[in-house]
Amino acid sequence: MFSTLCLLNACKVDVENPNSITKENFWITESDAEYGVNAIYNMFYKPGTYARWLWFRFDLTSDEGFSQSPWAELREWTQFVYNNYNFSEGNSMTYAEFYQAIFRANQALHHVPLIEFADQTKKDRLLGQAYFLRGLYYYNLALLWGSENKSLPIILEPSTPDMQPQGHTETEVFQQAINDFTEAQNLLPEQWTGADKGRTTKGAALALRAKCHMQLHQWEEAQTDLHWLVEGDGRGYYGLVPNYADNFTASLENNVESVFEIQYSDVNQAPAGDDVYSVDPNLGLHRGQFFAPPGVGWTDGELRPWLVTEFKKEKNLSNGNDIRLKYTAFYQGMEADFSDNTKIYNLVSNNALWQQSNWQGRVFFRKYASWERGFDDYYNPTNVRVVRFADVLLMYAECIAESGGTLSDAVAYVDRVRARVNMPPLSVNNFVTTTDRSRFLKRLQTERMLELATEGHRWADLKRWGLLDNQAGIDELKQRDADFNNFVIGRHRSLPIPSDEVNNNPNVVQNPKY
Repeated sequence: MFSTLCLLNACKVDVENPNSITKENFWITESDAEYGVNAIYNMFYKPGTYARWLWFRFDLTSDEGFSQSPWAELREWTQFVYNNYNFSEGNSMTYAEFYQAIFRANQALHHVPLIEFADQTKKDRLLGQAYFLRGLYYYNLALLWGSENKSLPIILEPSTPDMQPQGHTETEVFQQAINDFTEAQNLLPEQWTGADKGRTTKGAALALRAKCHMQLHQWEEAQTDLHWLVEGDGRGYYGLVPNYADNFTASLENNVESVFEIQYSDVNQAPAGDDVYSVDPNLGLHRGQFFAPPGVGWTDGELRPWLVTEFKKEKNLSNGNDIRLKYTAFYQGMEADFSDNTKIYNLVSNNALWQQSNWQGRVFFRKYASWERGFDDYYNPTNVRVVRFADVLLMYAECIAESGGTLSDAVAYVDRVRARVNMPPLSVNNFVTTTDRSRFLKRLQTERMLELATEGHRWADLKRWGLLDNQAGIDELKQRDADFNNFVIGRHRSLPIPSDEVNNNPNVVQNPKY
């Protein structure tokens, strides 16, 4: 009878799905706020961000790495050959996922202030994390797609499908990131304990804000931020671990050298495809699966041999090789350069291996590889150190020199990084003097490579140093990386905005010369 009456009278029956979460029934409790902020962290496990494809942009597009992948379009996007601007794995997926992360942060920043908390400090810390994570993605957007054109939207509220936000310049996007890191550093704790260790901190916000200032050549502002970590109230939290290798393994994570790192794990070996909407995410790092040598991974990325040559130009204080080379690369002769250095995953480094046709003359990634397990896959549990204290010390030295500070102080901070790996002071081999500022800054470019190679910093460094903006800089890069023969000044310092974004939003302008 009930069914018949409903049909005759076209009655409407609303059945609420208890598994459905909407903004009306979600942003209510403190737990909701925590889940909402954790969802921003969840974007680190998507393939377009730090889990996979971002490394193709930061490491392989720079002069440190390149690709010989049989996947032609994937390879071409590391060679400045951009045909389809909507190419997902090279461009549009990363762009979209960055804005998805920003959307999640905006949701938290809009709704969390309206939720009642018993503890205001807990609420502030959640907001601080949301500001930090939004700032991190705006920083990366500016690095990759920022230009003089108004090409990048800045969205500060929960977006809707009909929104057509205004585009902004690279400088404006960096400034937005600075604003977010400023809010974050005022709300975040100086450190976390227990299960919360690894979340964003005040020191991480200051370090990332300094990176933004440095890209804008605001040296004094950046130096002030870094001072807190190096010489100020935060100096007790940070230092250099005695063993350089401890920065790149799944053991001893979140150590004293870590300023901010992404927490990866192999505990949830869910599907690791390109489904960005998966509700059961794989929590592992995919990078090793794509960069590992033949027979182990796909080998879609590898290192330029000049890195090995540069490492071997100088001996340490024991007349041995720079230990950082051992943990940066797999290369021919590695077993002769360092004792107990024969293991390449489950393979043995020897003449027979390196004489194979698909190994000859090649250099492969080692940092963040799970080579100790003997294999790599989509469930690598190694945390990615987005910022570590050695990077902070080198940035601090650069800011001192660029702002006209005491050059001997800048040299001392670089020597501190070198001393950790038993390398002599810069003065020993006459690399620098305490009076020649330009010579020091040029040497610092090499020092950052030796310490930080393949950690995702090189592209930002090349842009900041102006090497992408003039023919002399491009000629220097060509000597190290033949891909720069394709580089067009004024064009390739920025990625193209995905075509769909430009076509669907009249307020966004494509980047120059695309």
